[in-house]
Amino acid sequence: MAAPAPVLPSIPAPDWAALATRMASRHDEVTDLLNLLREHADPAAGSAADMEAVAWALACASLGDQHLWQDLRLPSRAELTQLIAHWFPLLAARNTGNMKWKKFLYKQLCLREGLTLCKAPSCDVCSDYALCFGAEER
Repeated sequence: MAAPAPVLPSIPAPDWAALATRMASRHDEVTDLLNLLREHADPAAGSAADMEAVAWALACASLGDQHLWQDLRLPSRAELTQLIAHWFPLLAARNTGNMKWKKFLYKQLCLREGLTLCKAPSCDVCSDYALCFGAEER
């Protein structure tokens, strides 16, 4: 049996108007992220409705300007990693280099479409390595 899902902390409501504006102009992006997450969901993690709510929250927060854990208003990246590992373990397992989650999700979308937006043929030799794998502090 799966461990209980991590509980999201009580957080203030986001700026709904700003979120609506971003979602209107980036609807396809949200749909692609939702599909990616749904494809990697673990049915044993919880109810389909709860999984959908977590996927929706992750996809919408991915439109933010900060690290994904910050856009979700989580206390740290560790809670986000735990959340993703619980609901989307196969996806979490693919992040073998501990890439920042938002960058990782978008890289997965690019790989699905056969696109490469990276500056180098491998992460190890890329000049943006620290942007993708560096510390995530406030």
